[in-house]
Amino acid sequence: MRSTPRCWPPAAPPIHCSGWTRRTLVTDSTAAGETPSGALLPDTPDTPARPPAPPQHWYADVLAADGGVVRVRPVTPADAEELQRFHGALSDRTRYLRYFGPYPRMTPKDLYRTTHLDYRDRVGLAVVLGDQILAVGRYELVHDRPGPRAAEVAFVVADEHQGRGLGSILLEHLAGAAAENDIATFVAEVLAENRVMATVFRDAGYHVGSNRDGLVLHLEFDIDPSEALLSVRDARELASEARSVGNLLAPRSIAVIGATPSTSRVGGVVLANLLSQQFEGPIFPVNPHRRSVQGVRAYPTVRAVPDEVDLAVVAVPAQQIPAVLDDCMAKGVKGLVVLTAGFSEIGPAGFAAERELVDAARGHGMRVVGPSALGIANTDPAVSLNATLAPVLPARGRIGFFCQSGTLGAAILGEAAARNLGLSTFVSAGNRADVSGNDVLQYWDTDPGTDVVLLYLEHFGNPRKFSRIARRVARSKPIVAVRGGRGPGRPPTASVTELALERLLERDLFAQAGIVQVDTITELFDAAMLLAYQPLPAGPRLTVIGNSAALGWLAADAARSEGLEVGDPVNLGPQAGPGDYLNAVRAALADPATDALIVVFFPPVPGSVAEVAHAVRSGAASADKPVLTSFLAEHGMPPMLATRGPGGMLVRGSLPSYPDPERAARALARVRRYAMWRTRPASPVIRPAGIDPERARTLVGEWMSARPDGGRLGDLEAVELLRCYGIDVVDFREVRDGDAAVAAATELGYPVAAKATGEMWQSRSDLTGVRLELWQPDAVRRAYTDLAQISGDPVVHIQRMATPGVGCVLRVQDDPSFGSVISFGLSGTIIDLLGDRVYRALPLTVAESVELIDAPRAAPLLDGQAVVRGHRIGEPVDKAALAELARRVSALCDDLPEIRGLALEPVLASAAGAAILYARVRIGPVPSRFDNGPRRLA
Repeated sequence: MRSTPRCWPPAAPPIHCSGWTRRTLVTDSTAAGETPSGALLPDTPDTPARPPAPPQHWYADVLAADGGVVRVRPVTPADAEELQRFHGALSDRTRYLRYFGPYPRMTPKDLYRTTHLDYRDRVGLAVVLGDQILAVGRYELVHDRPGPRAAEVAFVVADEHQGRGLGSILLEHLAGAAAENDIATFVAEVLAENRVMATVFRDAGYHVGSNRDGLVLHLEFDIDPSEALLSVRDARELASEARSVGNLLAPRSIAVIGATPSTSRVGGVVLANLLSQQFEGPIFPVNPHRRSVQGVRAYPTVRAVPDEVDLAVVAVPAQQIPAVLDDCMAKGVKGLVVLTAGFSEIGPAGFAAERELVDAARGHGMRVVGPSALGIANTDPAVSLNATLAPVLPARGRIGFFCQSGTLGAAILGEAAARNLGLSTFVSAGNRADVSGNDVLQYWDTDPGTDVVLLYLEHFGNPRKFSRIARRVARSKPIVAVRGGRGPGRPPTASVTELALERLLERDLFAQAGIVQVDTITELFDAAMLLAYQPLPAGPRLTVIGNSAALGWLAADAARSEGLEVGDPVNLGPQAGPGDYLNAVRAALADPATDALIVVFFPPVPGSVAEVAHAVRSGAASADKPVLTSFLAEHGMPPMLATRGPGGMLVRGSLPSYPDPERAARALARVRRYAMWRTRPASPVIRPAGIDPERARTLVGEWMSARPDGGRLGDLEAVELLRCYGIDVVDFREVRDGDAAVAAATELGYPVAAKATGEMWQSRSDLTGVRLELWQPDAVRRAYTDLAQISGDPVVHIQRMATPGVGCVLRVQDDPSFGSVISFGLSGTIIDLLGDRVYRALPLTVAESVELIDAPRAAPLLDGQAVVRGHRIGEPVDKAALAELARRVSALCDDLPEIRGLALEPVLASAAGAAILYARVRIGPVPSRFDNGPRRLA
């Protein structure tokens, strides 16, 4: 019995259709076969008179293919009337395909059986919008069938909602429910004339087996988490989330609720910005006390607007939000931008109101930006949207910006405008109650108008999903991120050590995902200017030219400190003119030993500045190497160095300028590290051989059933769990007296080690709780007596001696900001004090597992390359064994989110392999933000 919801367990052995006698009909009610539908004929086991309460975690808000929000929930007896209406509204063609004949009205028996379910062997799910059912799906256990449990599956979608992907959503969530209930296979039947349905299942990522019986096509498929299945899920998630954000950023019409004539008030500011930006669609001010606002006809409520409203910008006090929301739901508004403050940022009551707002909005198909948002903007001339409170909006560009802070967002936009940095789109999510950075990343991944992504993050809604999306996006579009504030799980009194750890985690996990991490807003724009307008450096070799030797050396020293390779700066002298700069720039860029160029120009006296700028631009024209400048201490993109395209928009080839050459060098170094990451081939996550996930799930399910709150596993339990993934602890026995200790030593073979039990004894560096190299029974007996006495615990471990090696530590831990992360480092007090640990997000790819082992500063000890006073220390160890161990730990924790902490400490690495001397495992309830299973909004 599993303790927590699972979604797709490993594949069960295939079930053939030869023993199948029940009929399930899965049909499609459109000529193109866009949406699957189906039904079960009513020869089924008895229906419960009083169904159990439906599982709460089966309630989910999901994005349809068109970006609209729908809700998936269990069917209950209260749905009988709405189900009858839903059935009656189906077209004749849909009912024919569903029932193989006319069936205009559900019989009382069928209606009763459809709504009275046990949520184990018989499950029904509905897709709803408000109180209206849009689609229904169900599965039912196939009885008297040998082998693993199988169920018949069927679903049907209302005619007017076909083509929105609701059938695939139902299939995903039914598969998740079935997997929780130990059902391994779905079976179905399709009319032979409806061949497209087999394609629908295959397009969902399932491997479908089939055979034909007259007019019916028999289908069956395993509901396991195959790579194809997960890939399809992620692709559909990308498409729907991108479409959802795109709907917000390109509305056809906007209502400003709380619009006022005064531009000193929120509603007046946002309306003025929309009007001044010349939004391409109609704008409807909503103000119950005025007939017009800022020269535009106003309406008392959004319900009174005569046309459709795609987007509502809400600028009313928090206490008026419920009434406004009711109006928007009744009007069918598709999205809300809530500028109003006074929600989660003020405490628990505000948080509760915020969740009610989002829950109600999603239940009626709306997405929410905010509350406490600065707004959204889209500079595309076809949209011209400025629904923000910012006094200045940057010009059109190809950079997307996401910001969580509303108050900081205005300053950020002002800084971007001052630097002449063009934006494509801007989203300030405020409290991020619904639309998050993950959603906007999905949009920018598909947006041809965005080349670079900038993120100002305060915390992560779903860190695991963020990492997954960022890794994909960064392969084609650079992501630059700065993190402000402290993660939500960090207490205000967090120690310096805890904050330092958070920064270390942030550094490693951002680097793993290919994110360009910066520490300040200034550095964010420094990197963005380079990424937006110049090519990536192909290597680390930098040339510096300029008319100031001192400034040239500052640039060179800064570059070297950042890991770049730079020779002596080229000093053109203070009297250098345009021709000198032109020749020097051309020569440097033509040199194969130059990968990037920094040009410094600070004239000692006023001179031909424009001519020098033209010379530098001409020399850098069509270069495939990045060129940065420190030009007159200009900040951003001076007009004289800009290259413009249609409509005056800055385009590639523009030369960014930095106030001092050191900042230019730092920006280049960050971009160079990103370029290195991007050139590495994408590495797959490969499942280790010889693992038994089902056995592991069974064990964890039993332990969680006995201890619902979880806790630390016993040492023998930990060994049993790890063994399921081919992770072997050096053999030991638990003993409770001296005679048992001697017997264990004899069984294991001398020499042995004796160890006191308990975490405080196992991790002590002074080895007080350990006795090593015990060769005789008397020594074993004495060791047992000593250890039992000093620990106060009669349980002692007798363990086989391992091959000596370099001590290492491998851990998986829960982090309140980043989720579960794996870390690796060498063991030892000094290394602990230095904090020489590296961190990675799960799951590890093959390349990442190797990088994890090589990344600590002390890693040369593993290669036998560490040199002290001219002498090489140690011998090379089997690092491949360490990387393999990391991959197995990654697979274990990825498959079993109930594992909330794991430590292998120490691991002795030697030429013979990696020997684990001790393992600790802690289990607990699955975190709600775990990125697995069917699609759902967080």
